[in-house]
Amino acid sequence: MVRHRIIPLLLSACLLASLTGCWSSKEIEDLSMYIGLALDEGNPTPTEQKLDEQGVGYLKRNVMTATIQIVPTRSSGSAQQQTKSQQPPQFFNVTGTGDSLLEIMREFSLQLDRPVIGHHLKVIVVSNVLAQSHNMENIMDFVLRDNDIRPSCLVFLSHGPAKNTIEGAQTGDIPAFKLKGLPRGHFRTGRVMEGINLTKLDEQLSIKQSFVLQEVNENNGITVAAGAGIIKGETGRWIGSLNQTDVESIAWISNEIRGGTIKSYDWRNEPITYEIKEAKSKITSTVKGDDISFHVNIQSEGRLIENWDIDENPSASSYNDKAQKIFEKRLSDMLSSVMLKLQSTYHADVIGFRDVLKIQHPKVWKKVEDHWDDVFSRTPVTFDIKLKITDYGSSKK
Repeated sequence: MVRHRIIPLLLSACLLASLTGCWSSKEIEDLSMYIGLALDEGNPTPTEQKLDEQGVGYLKRNVMTATIQIVPTRSSGSAQQQTKSQQPPQFFNVTGTGDSLLEIMREFSLQLDRPVIGHHLKVIVVSNVLAQSHNMENIMDFVLRDNDIRPSCLVFLSHGPAKNTIEGAQTGDIPAFKLKGLPRGHFRTGRVMEGINLTKLDEQLSIKQSFVLQEVNENNGITVAAGAGIIKGETGRWIGSLNQTDVESIAWISNEIRGGTIKSYDWRNEPITYEIKEAKSKITSTVKGDDISFHVNIQSEGRLIENWDIDENPSASSYNDKAQKIFEKRLSDMLSSVMLKLQSTYHADVIGFRDVLKIQHPKVWKKVEDHWDDVFSRTPVTFDIKLKITDYGSSKK
């Protein structure tokens, strides 16, 4: 009996001895977690300039400036010793300049007491100035290769310095977290794009086709969504920006409208507003010989939610018909405007007409895929728009 008890004990002891644990792990308190990354055109900090003047810097070209936003994981002193005014900051930023993003990250170890890790990186903001002068694939090469950075990390472009978008913040806000949440407003308005993460960005860069990235703009400490930047497929560089209405128009064409409004003016020049409840669109391609064309069918149901013309009765059928035509005309003008910019100004298909042609006419696509943006610029696109007002909200009439 004793022997039968000893054998299991010995086996258990051997198993426990073989459990080495995670020998290479590092305590989170000993690391600096960066949650935001801003990339700008190279502009050395005063400290870097002084080091270079003293000859104690390192070999580099000042191609880009990287700013990381770090969330502190520990603070000195006990909780009892810290008053409310002495509480540690919610975040702090560190900046470095060079021509290798990985090397810049390693250089941060010269000024921080803990090594930085990117496991919790939420957002990357690239200034349109940097994206205009350098290929986005080169700029993002390290980020796309690094196994520490999660593919769910969102990518934005910025008007003005990218570092400003992760510096200014309203009281209590952590800028990187606020940027991460911006795409959540897409179900309220098409003027905010659905977020593009690293997985989607990698796909777009690899196929060498033009696409758009949400642009953000910082003003007086407040960062807002401000249109979209166009990345040209052939060069991988920023070539221009679209405004908020253009972003909304692209969402209508590409069947990505989840909510929002159409605001216009009636026959007395009074504001009227249509609230989108449902919307769907379908793109169809037609090929006749060497001629390609597209037709976009858009249908929507919604509510007449605002009417400043107090002399009109919104529930009258005659008013209903006239209001629907006004909204349809407004949407048609929006779509025509963005198509003119994409085909005549930027020569870039950022909507996805190429995907429709590829699916519906694969043989034709093979002939034009190498120069699709040029073909797209000469391709007719027509629209069929049907908006239906289904109710008027609460009304006194």
